[in-house]
Amino acid sequence: MEPCDNQAEASYTFGDRSSSDIVVRLRNEEGRDDWIYCHSKILSEKSQYFADRLSDKWPTCKILDSRYCVEVICQESDYDHHINLLRLLYLVSDDVHEDNLCHNVKSALGILSVAKELSCPQIVTACVNYLEAVPWEEGEEEEILRTVPRIGSEAEPILARLQPVDQSAVTEIFVSAFRFATSSPPLPLGDIKSSAQEQIEYMITEDDDAPLLIADEEVKLEVKECVKSLFGRFFQCLEETSFKPVESEVINKKGSFRMVLSDLSWAFQILTKMEVVRDFFITWVDISEKLVKVVEHLETTVAETVEIRVKVIEVTAKVIEAIGYGTVILPTAKRLEMVKLWLPFVRNTKPLVDSPVTEDEGNGTVRYKIDGEIWQALESSFVSIILALPSADQAEILTEWLGKNGLYPDLTEAFEVWCYRSKVAKRRLGLLGGEEDENGIS
Repeated sequence: MEPCDNQAEASYTFGDRSSSDIVVRLRNEEGRDDWIYCHSKILSEKSQYFADRLSDKWPTCKILDSRYCVEVICQESDYDHHINLLRLLYLVSDDVHEDNLCHNVKSALGILSVAKELSCPQIVTACVNYLEAVPWEEGEEEEILRTVPRIGSEAEPILARLQPVDQSAVTEIFVSAFRFATSSPPLPLGDIKSSAQEQIEYMITEDDDAPLLIADEEVKLEVKECVKSLFGRFFQCLEETSFKPVESEVINKKGSFRMVLSDLSWAFQILTKMEVVRDFFITWVDISEKLVKVVEHLETTVAETVEIRVKVIEVTAKVIEAIGYGTVILPTAKRLEMVKLWLPFVRNTKPLVDSPVTEDEGNGTVRYKIDGEIWQALESSFVSIILALPSADQAEILTEWLGKNGLYPDLTEAFEVWCYRSKVAKRRLGLLGGEEDENGIS
């Protein structure tokens, strides 16, 4: 069929029955049946599908009321998109911008699918350009992932923002984020810093997907340097807090101490996941005496005291556990020192954490809690450390514990083992010294 050329294209109007020479009969299985009056010149020029259907070679082209009729069957969900596409064929041109053709992501996706099906390259390009440029909501992103791969290579630009990036780019952004996450930015940037810390943890965590970053030695070295700098600031806070500051400096010093302590607690979790936590353990052991002294003498509200102690114990529990189970090997004197420092600290902190704490700053009641598993882990770790100490040191620690009426942590297991070992010590060590047992075997 030859398109009508006796009218200028600009005079064609979508749906104008008086000037149309073709009917597009749009139907679906639910019974909808619409006759849409169109113009063969527009449809043939802008859709290869209609060009084929209107050609002399197509055997099923019918005459209806002196008009050619093209029947199109579609799904109910695509029905409106077919009508919109036919309307757009009258609008699309090199002078019309994509934002005049598409109005939202859902509509653009629907029209894109129909345009691909009906071979309308200009409409496909317009939809692709629109979808590539506009922001998506989460639900729209999922729909795009379901729809776009079926379109073909011409729609690939849409998915550019979802493509995996080169590992070197991942490494660069991780290192930059870690530097920022362990820095001391101005308070207005606190939320951005918290977000950086959350995303770093997400990047290295294995969930339904593999970790985004598997740290190599270079990345681990950079991370350790950042944590070293963080400890440097912590040392400075400890020194400053050890002295009595003037009244105007009190709030700033307490705030800095809490912030750096919180950062150290976060950094410890990251180092654990990256399996580079040993240096952190050793440093924490070295500063323990100073840290305990500072925390116990801080002049803070009850709520602030509990918050700081909770942060300290969350980290200390892991350090004590590593010592108790031989993950970190320390000399006897250091192990004894850690027990004598942290056992009373933990004992005094637990009643505070277990009690309601009121934050008198208009925020109502705030509860700072420690997971019950942490308390249990601390108890088990202390028992392990104590039982690895010389028996005389064990006796000193257990005497002090019994003098406190057996308060937390429960050292009953250590007490029972000490009693047994002490009672049979001469006999057992006598055998080692060469004395004969009751059977005469030396």
